[in-house]
Amino acid sequence: MTGQKVVAFRSWGKHFLIVLPRLTVRIHFLLFGSYSINEQTKPAPRLHLKFKNGDIFFYTCSVRLLEGDPDEVYDWTADVMSDAWDPKKARARLKAIPETLVCDALLDQDIFAGVGNIIKNEVLFRIRVHPESQVGALPPRKLTEMIREARNYSFDFLKWKKEFVLRAHWLAHTKSECPRDHVPLTRVKHLGKARRRAFYCGICQVLYR
Repeated sequence: MTGQKVVAFRSWGKHFLIVLPRLTVRIHFLLFGSYSINEQTKPAPRLHLKFKNGDIFFYTCSVRLLEGDPDEVYDWTADVMSDAWDPKKARARLKAIPETLVCDALLDQDIFAGVGNIIKNEVLFRIRVHPESQVGALPPRKLTEMIREARNYSFDFLKWKKEFVLRAHWLAHTKSECPRDHVPLTRVKHLGKARRRAFYCGICQVLYR
């Protein structure tokens, strides 16, 4: 990497990519990763890049070097926040896994790159779909809503995160009561193959099997 010029900064889902002429540095911030510019704000950075006009420090993250063209490694059409996002391709991929639970499908990074567990819970609450519903059992209208809201909520998530009001907008995630039906929400610690936390209403979120 020494002496190489950064030709681009790109992102794919939860991956931050630093593109160099001969390789790409892939940063994954995991659950608690962070970065700082010019000033080291935490001990033991995982990666420190020094440039002529400043430094970048990365902490508590996964770092991997990728060879070759990143366009051959990443499908930009799967990134829900990319201008290249292709909902038709997402729909085709979902139809190919009809028995998959929607709670797992939304976390599949090959279909919805960038969607995490909070977004999964909130999207399913928005569209009134039970997390244990099967993809192939969803009515076409509900499948369309799930694909659309996965992208919409991702942009809402970023906006609220920047404004430091994200938690104030949660309707289901970590909540104890359904704001629509005013009944206790069901909490499951390990749901689906992904074994992630789920919060949902057994009344307004319909189970499609």
